[in-house]
Amino acid sequence: MNLKTLLSPIADDLQAVNQVIRDRLASRVPLINDISGHIIQAGGKRLRPATTLLAAGAAGKLQANGHILAAVIEFIHTATLLHDDVVDHTNLRRGRITANAQWSNSAAVLSGDFLYSRAFQMMVEVGEMRVMQVMADTTNAIAEGEVLQLLNARDPAVDEARYYKVVELKTAVLFRAAASLGALAAGASNQVIEALANYGLQLGMAYQLADDVIDFTGDPAESGKAVGNDLVEGKPTLPLIHALKHCDIATAEAVRNVIRSGELGDFEATLNKVRDAIDSTGAIPYTLALADRHSAQAKASLGDLPDSQYKTALLNLADFTVSRQH
Repeated sequence: MNLKTLLSPIADDLQAVNQVIRDRLASRVPLINDISGHIIQAGGKRLRPATTLLAAGAAGKLQANGHILAAVIEFIHTATLLHDDVVDHTNLRRGRITANAQWSNSAAVLSGDFLYSRAFQMMVEVGEMRVMQVMADTTNAIAEGEVLQLLNARDPAVDEARYYKVVELKTAVLFRAAASLGALAAGASNQVIEALANYGLQLGMAYQLADDVIDFTGDPAESGKAVGNDLVEGKPTLPLIHALKHCDIATAEAVRNVIRSGELGDFEATLNKVRDAIDSTGAIPYTLALADRHSAQAKASLGDLPDSQYKTALLNLADFTVSRQH
């Protein structure tokens, strides 16, 4: 099932969210409009706001503030992308030049700050303290995750526990927030809110694990991301961590040197060597098996929710997250 079909129950709501995004991006400062518009209009799958909308439907019914809360999630996500690209010195995202490369690091960071603050203005407008609590905790956790990832960068000694903590804080907590806000927007019970929050957390874990596989197996024309990008940026992702643990000593040292320096020399030759290490140690199947496990846990979280087209879509989304190619 393709993503468009999967999200068909919320197609009209996603259009409404896109309109909210366009309306709330407006700033009195033209540069902010240019930069924010640049990254929002770059597209993306809108998985996080879609999770909010589907969670609301599965929990009962999307209330009036649901579109605003879905847009809040996308604004927070977009702000993190702007900041990430500066920290990682990234020049290409989704096949387009990044904001920091087109304008400047300072302009990208400050525009990300604008999106963060606009998101909190919108939450104040909604006027629900539980929403504020969820997003205050979430943005704090994301900031911690960013710092942990910075500490892990260029460190070939990173193990699975350190890797998992970064994935949880940088990626999974925002998916958890997305599902939680959907449940809150539907006026759900605490039990349903908790079930959907756990769904979002597990979905986010599966999403990032699959993303780390795509970094070595994906088609750049589809992903808009160069193959081996995480390796160049010195990010020890799970396929690399597993390969380092199980490959021969000489290969392990060569991979460690690449992680430390980010210098691949003959790019294709070095990347092929790393890929050979990943292939020979079964790192890709290992990582995908863990992604499948988190996907299964996400689906299990929905067990007590009544059957509906929205619940079905959430179940399918958990599968799509692992099986996608970009």
